[in-house]
Amino acid sequence: MAEDPPSSPPNGHRRRYRIGYALAPKKQQSFVRDSLLSLARDRSIYLIKIDTVKPLIEQGPFDCVLHKLYGDDWRRQLADYKAKNPNVVIVDAPEAIERLHNRISMLQVVSELKIVRNGGETFGNPKQIVIYDAETLRDTRSWERLKFPVIAKPLVADGSAKSHKMSLVYNHGGLSSLKPPIVLQEFVNHGGVIFKVYVVGEYVKCVKRKSLPDVSEEKLESLGGVLTFSQVSNLASNQKADEKYYKMMQLDDCEMPPLQFITDIARGLRQALKLNLFNFDVIRDTSLGNSVHLLSSARSSSAQSIAFEGVLTPNYVVGVTECAIVSGCVKLGFVPGLTGLPIEA
Repeated sequence: MAEDPPSSPPNGHRRRYRIGYALAPKKQQSFVRDSLLSLARDRSIYLIKIDTVKPLIEQGPFDCVLHKLYGDDWRRQLADYKAKNPNVVIVDAPEAIERLHNRISMLQVVSELKIVRNGGETFGNPKQIVIYDAETLRDTRSWERLKFPVIAKPLVADGSAKSHKMSLVYNHGGLSSLKPPIVLQEFVNHGGVIFKVYVVGEYVKCVKRKSLPDVSEEKLESLGGVLTFSQVSNLASNQKADEKYYKMMQLDDCEMPPLQFITDIARGLRQALKLNLFNFDVIRDTSLGNSVHLLSSARSSSAQSIAFEGVLTPNYVVGVTECAIVSGCVKLGFVPGLTGLPIEA
């Protein structure tokens, strides 16, 4: 679904903006809906599907290119288009996106953030190490500074199904089933709640989701092996580690982190990562209620995530262009800034 705007706006009407989008077919189906097209049109924004078979330079003109494609050829096409159209906004730059494809580089940015809070909140990320080969994994000196349980994650985080496969390892015996290269991240008890934060320019939305249950010292002694799962906040019923735990837990009882604190983190990440469209996961350490840990960052939410994929606000890229960028918030049911306007899920 897409549409072509009139070549020029009638006298007395506001300017029309052309947003070219290049997404995988599956993303297009979940993202570009009639309701979104209608909302965009009401704001003088037109969504135009980019033909990935044709050279990008032969298409447009666009005020903005919104994409989620990868590869050297696509990267060259974006660079050529930007060179010949310097005012176009690319969301986002491929070199900035690549940083999120490695679980170490995506979290190194935490040390670059300068966040000062008066409320006593602290911010960081769990202890972690990288294991590149099986020999290092067998060497106890490599991971002896980590406290079990640990979460094992693939080093590559490119959004593929393989990159989402993780394991909760209860003791050193469970490490033998892992296949490097991997990141071992110390598991932090967090009350079984993960906070997913979605960032679209200056707009920040934080939602809470069920996560892995806490593991007590007593329980750890009786547990063995490995619990495998894909995305923490999307555990299937047959993957949940403790059904009774989930039945007793009420998300409504969980207090959200201070919005200003989350907004400060989002703003810092946006500047450090040089991204305008991304999301990240944070948890609150239950042993230190004011301590927040960043677990991961990603380019955008998955199609299954109950949040938003994208934002319709003119003035999105302030100071760069008047271009409007698409936002989605479709699956939450409302569009930011348009309270009460339902959007089809």
